[in-house]
Amino acid sequence: MAPYLLTAWIERPDRLIYLSSGMHRGADASLRDMDWVERRWDASRAYSESKLYVTALAFAVARQWPSVLSHAVDPGWVPTRMGGAGAPDDLTMGHLTQTWLAVSEDSAAKSSGGYWYHRERQKPAADALEPEFQDRLLARLAELTGIALFSARGVDSTPPRSTSE
Repeated sequence: MAPYLLTAWIERPDRLIYLSSGMHRGADASLRDMDWVERRWDASRAYSESKLYVTALAFAVARQWPSVLSHAVDPGWVPTRMGGAGAPDDLTMGHLTQTWLAVSEDSAAKSSGGYWYHRERQKPAADALEPEFQDRLLARLAELTGIALFSARGVDSTPPRSTSE
């Protein structure tokens, strides 16, 4: 819920980069008990589902706010406290993709609605790309938080904040 709420609360930026994981591909897209009230806790499954949700959120933002560049990034399995010392991916590449998407004038970085791994566009889970799934997710998050991210009229044409401010 945090990425959803932060997106709702911040002043509209020019670019948004959401942190995902390749584990999103193994998640259940049912949205059943997404707040884990009824199910027995499963940390790996909860992590995978949360990454599916944040990836779908990135694509929903790209669809609903065409003036905002929105992407999801898989930094890889990197050697951090969470990833562990034996994680095989390059820690440096994990953050370089995020910073590149945030500031680059490269045409690839100035596109929107991408899922990235080590500065290469990747294919995300099919569910994350589905507008119907995105809309169901947004409706459920609005129900859980009491905050609607997008207007009821559909695509929000409000311009992003000015970078000259």
